[in-house]
Amino acid sequence: MKYMLLIYGDPSAWAHLDEAAQGAVSQEYGTFTQTIVDSKEFVTGDPLQGPETATTVQVKNGKRLTTDGPFTETKEALGGYYVVDVVDLDRALELAAQIPGAKHELSRIEVRPVMELPG
Repeated sequence: MKYMLLIYGDPSAWAHLDEAAQGAVSQEYGTFTQTIVDSKEFVTGDPLQGPETATTVQVKNGKRLTTDGPFTETKEALGGYYVVDVVDLDRALELAAQIPGAKHELSRIEVRPVMELPG
């Protein structure tokens, strides 16, 4: 079953790490990613640029409206994601706990099943 592991965190927490700590956490992300690639559980995943680069789109009365930045005001932002194909929710939760941002208390991980559409 496929699960999306959504990585939420406060971007300023990353900025408060010194360069060596940022490098170490980045290296851990590379190691974690390679581990799930090797186990054939990795489907896709990418880091996202900061929330200040986002554009929110909505449609009202048939007209497209855009707003710079995320729709909601929050300290935490979606910073990246993994999609994994695992045997069950327990394995997805196990992988989520191994994500470096979670281990270093920089992020919280939302685990959500991917809906399978017919056809």
